[in-house]
This record gives sequence, structure tokens and C-alpha cells, in this order.
Amino acid sequence: MPIFMMFGKYTAEASRGISAERTSEAKEIIKSHGGKVVSMYAVLGEHDLVLTLDLPSAEAAIATSAALNSLTGISFTTSPVVEVEKFDRLISRATDI
Repeated sequence: MPIFMMFGKYTAEASRGISAERTSEAKEIIKSHGGKVVSMYAVLGEHDLVLTLDLPSAEAAIATSAALNSLTGISFTTSPVVEVEKFDRLISRATDI
């Protein structure tokens, strides 16, 4: 399945709802969309959360992001990723670079 990185930013309201229970609910939402949590980190800097998710499709990533926003109030930016070795192979086949 494709891997997606989700970068979350708390609002003041979303930060008031932080709890282990809400994290468990978020994991259930991810699972309900056919996904698996690879990693979840709270971080400092531009983003407050970084999630690595294994999801079946871009459509599932969109639905998961919307559902997590609805549950938490956290705004997510979602990006598909590719392993560096695969990226190298893809770029080596490109002729217009």
C-alpha cells in the first residue's frame, strides 16, 4: 500500500482536546479507512504532529485526513511518499530533466 505523511497543525481549540482517548479514536479512524499507522510523532517547529500512514489509496488518504480533522480540529497537510531507492530508479528513467 502507498505511504502518506500527514503533517498536523493544532488550533487553540484542538490543543485543548489532546488526550490518549482521542489518539485511540484517531487510530481507529485510520484503521476504518483501510490504513495502518507506521509512526506518529509530536514535533516542534512548523508542524505539531507528523504521522506516517500506510493507506490503500489517495482517496483513502483524503477521507482519512477529513475524518481526522472532523474528530480533532487539527489541520492536516497530506503528501504521498516514495522510498529513495524507488525515487532514484524513477528519476534515472526520466529524459526531460
